Amino acid sequence: MGQTIIEKIISHNVGRPVKPGDIVTANVDRVMLDDIMIPFIVDKFKEMGFPKVWDPDKVVLIYDHLVPASQQDDTRHFKIGDAFVEEYGIRNIHRSDGICHQLMTEAGYVKPGDVVFGTDSHTTTYGCVGAFSTGIGYTEMAAILGTGTLWVKVPETIKVVIEGNLPDGVMSKDMILRLIGDLGADGATYRALEFTGSAVEQMTVASRMTMANMAIEAGAKCAVFTPDEKTAEYCGIELDEFQKSLVGDKDAVYLKTMTYRAEELVPVMACPSQVDKIRNVSDLAGTKIDQVFIGSCTNGRLEDLQAAAKVLEGKKVAPFVKLIVTPASRKVYEDAIACGAIRTLVEAGAIVTHPGCGLCCGRTGGILSDGERVVATNNRNFLGRMGTSRVEIYLASPATAAACAIAGEIVAAKR
Repeated sequence: MGQTIIEKIISHNVGRPVKPGDIVTANVDRVMLDDIMIPFIVDKFKEMGFPKVWDPDKVVLIYDHLVPASQQDDTRHFKIGDAFVEEYGIRNIHRSDGICHQLMTEAGYVKPGDVVFGTDSHTTTYGCVGAFSTGIGYTEMAAILGTGTLWVKVPETIKVVIEGNLPDGVMSKDMILRLIGDLGADGATYRALEFTGSAVEQMTVASRMTMANMAIEAGAKCAVFTPDEKTAEYCGIELDEFQKSLVGDKDAVYLKTMTYRAEELVPVMACPSQVDKIRNVSDLAGTKIDQVFIGSCTNGRLEDLQAAAKVLEGKKVAPFVKLIVTPASRKVYEDAIACGAIRTLVEAGAIVTHPGCGLCCGRTGGILSDGERVVATNNRNFLGRMGTSRVEIYLASPATAAACAIAGEIVAAKR
């Protein structure tokens, strides 16, 4: 019987064929620890009594949520993290270099076919390069640090086929929001999403990252794309035979298949305060806004900033509207400077911040108050996510967000 991509990755990892529902012990290729969770990870690790970290070179610690510190307790996380990596010889550390999920692939820590865990729910992002990656809690992470293994239940797979060409003004963010709206916030719970089709093949790795990142918003355990030449170039590798085999077999068994025509897609938004409350932007036109945020591990990459800059070129942000732009990494920031995107954004009136999570998790820079409304390119619009519980958050693509910043209200980017 044929296998899905995720079944192939797990089978290869454990050395035998697996099927959905099997519980296996996976050998971990890489783990990501973030600054929010590090104190809790360290406490559990020491409580479990491990004498050493199983493989310090496979551990990556990234300071991104809490930098620069915006609350008094933040520095405690830094001190505990620094002490831990010094004690156990961990060398892969990033202090304010960017968002964890951007850095894990950008810096080459994740390769096609890897099994990766991270202490953040959006660890699903690394499926963009054909890896099995998922978020876990600090107790599970402490166990991995001591043993190098973790049990996994092999998920069923939902196949998502997207054929054709995306229209102008429609980005991969619109595609994944549409899918989440169709599935519902729990429609893919503990299942894998496998993306394929001619539209997917045309997507950049950055666009695939956006979709894999938001798979968790439908409850997915993981998301995965077939590695191709774009993947190989991005990862700086030549695909080996196993990596080339990571294609869903024709006779693989899928829970279901969902098919889309790219040409039929339109700009959409997730409305307050549910990620699966999806509406066409045209139906929301005229809704006044106070702020726009372009950034996060969902849409803070170079192509996102370039898409926003293209819309904003020669124009100005509407009076009394704040436009905050947060590059996903230092490299993205530097590349956006080099290509002129940052200049265009600044000339339009944007506030450009340091790379990091920032406003997405309600931390440094731009939190809102009662009655304010924001259009944002990140992944969640839950109550209290970006300020008080009376802030209204609309999720959109960078192109749509930029158009809204100019208009001072919800509008679609001109095609």
